[in-house]
Amino acid sequence: MFERKVLVLVLFLLSFFLRAQDPVQSDSVNGKKSFIEDDPVTSMLDSLEQLKIFENSKFLKTGSDGSSWTSNQSEIPYFSDSVYRERITGMSLQSPFEYVYNADVRKFIDMYAYKKRALTARVLGLAQIYFPLFEEQLDKYNMPLELKYLAVIESALNPVANSRAGAKGLWQFMYGTGKVYGLKISSYTDDRFDPVKSTVAACQHLTDLYNIYGNWSLALAAYNSGAGNVNKAIRRAGGAKNFWVIQKYLPRETRSYIPAFIAASYVMTFASEHRIVPIDPGILFYEIDTVTVRYPLTFQQISEMLKIPYEEVQFLNPEFKQGVIPATPETPYKLRLKKNHIGDFINNETALYKYKTKAGFQKDSLMMMALRNNRETIEYRVKSGENMAGIAKKFHMTINELKSLNNLKKNYVRPKQNLLVYNGFAKSKFPEGVPANSSVINSNQEPLKETPPASSQGTTVYTVKAGECMALVAKNHGCTIENLMNWNNLKTQNLLVGQKLIILSSSREQVNKPEVKAKTVTPSISPNTKSSVKPTDKYIWYTIQAGDNLWDIAEKYDATVSTIKTLNDITNTQHLQVGQKIKIEPGK
Repeated sequence: MFERKVLVLVLFLLSFFLRAQDPVQSDSVNGKKSFIEDDPVTSMLDSLEQLKIFENSKFLKTGSDGSSWTSNQSEIPYFSDSVYRERITGMSLQSPFEYVYNADVRKFIDMYAYKKRALTARVLGLAQIYFPLFEEQLDKYNMPLELKYLAVIESALNPVANSRAGAKGLWQFMYGTGKVYGLKISSYTDDRFDPVKSTVAACQHLTDLYNIYGNWSLALAAYNSGAGNVNKAIRRAGGAKNFWVIQKYLPRETRSYIPAFIAASYVMTFASEHRIVPIDPGILFYEIDTVTVRYPLTFQQISEMLKIPYEEVQFLNPEFKQGVIPATPETPYKLRLKKNHIGDFINNETALYKYKTKAGFQKDSLMMMALRNNRETIEYRVKSGENMAGIAKKFHMTINELKSLNNLKKNYVRPKQNLLVYNGFAKSKFPEGVPANSSVINSNQEPLKETPPASSQGTTVYTVKAGECMALVAKNHGCTIENLMNWNNLKTQNLLVGQKLIILSSSREQVNKPEVKAKTVTPSISPNTKSSVKPTDKYIWYTIQAGDNLWDIAEKYDATVSTIKTLNDITNTQHLQVGQKIKIEPGK
């Protein structure tokens, strides 16, 4: 009985070991091999189901060679192994790649040509947009044009592809690799999603890998798993520099990478023989052009004023993650549009920057976005005991910025988690000719003229310094936080170093008058300004922000924790809520 148990255990461990060596598992269903559904290549192909550009698209009736689409199982052509081998051998003779045919390649051909042929038709449609771009850059770098098929297995040509590991875009760059090749990332932009910039970076990266190995199959394997894993596999294989020899020593996902590449190359080349024709995405590469954006702009402004579908603007410009183009004259951006919209943009550019959408986007808010966007990002590893509020404060960010930069939905981080954070303050200043409190107007209206203050009140422009908060600026200028927010059309109390603030000069004079008591805040209010603080009120109202605690608030206003708790009937500081207003008596 004991020997039998030992034998069963040995057989189980042996089967588990053999299973772990097989890169792609299959079983038999009606005599046909089935593909693992959670394979990364399959997952990327499945992501095309959600791509909105195809919502109103249809199959083209015929291909360029007259072939016709069919979804009827009885009409789908099937081919023998000998036909596949002959076609792939012919491809190899005309390419620097070593195209081979085997069982692993057959599994991926079955996926592209049979099981997911409708999604493959979408890839063929997207190829009409991206392949000319890829070929242009590959030719520029003197690289094989067949490398364009690499993007098919990396992202299925989905411009907003996002893997579970954090790789993004058509070429699936990780943060670190992208940064090496000049791809910048911020809360509002991610160059990994930019079709042109990411393609240039991919060409540079693949060139570097080929220079290491002198072999395109190994270069592609290193593109997927990293050069370190390929080097280890070569050593374990006794120094052999052949993918099929080192295949079993590579990470599981990479073992199927070259077979998938060969299969994708084959199906894209012989799509018409399989009666697969493109789904028309409604856009062709040669219909796209670019314009330069010099001031902040939203997709909503472009869509509403120029009458372009929002989804179209979004699809052509996936690098702007929030639908906001954070441009300034110092840091302009390129916007891709169909050529028939370029003239409308140029003719209405000035009005477009001022256009107020139905959602009421404000230009000053967009300028803040633009300023925040021009900050360098670095990776930060979360330490034990840290929370999101503390990390945001450490790097001069808001919690929303931290979440947006890392695509987080919850206010939760875990120890050893890697986060993208800003390194230092924003470097940009307000562009010349754009006042800090400029507002957006409807394009059908005359520009609004700023209401001048009373003759006894001149205005000054104050530049925020490092370490200053709105409360401190207000205190130094003898006004209230509400005054500053009203004068500058601000919706939050967040300030940036270098930010310009409009301040009524007379308020500073009043704060220096000897008869004013130290605890009394006596702001000077313009006729058009509403304030909830009376001139004789010695208290101010503060709105709780994420990460605030009574100790920091008391220190900021030179008050005491006990006084704040008494004024607001606070018995437990853990009950402070974001957005809660509390009364504070500033110290002397």
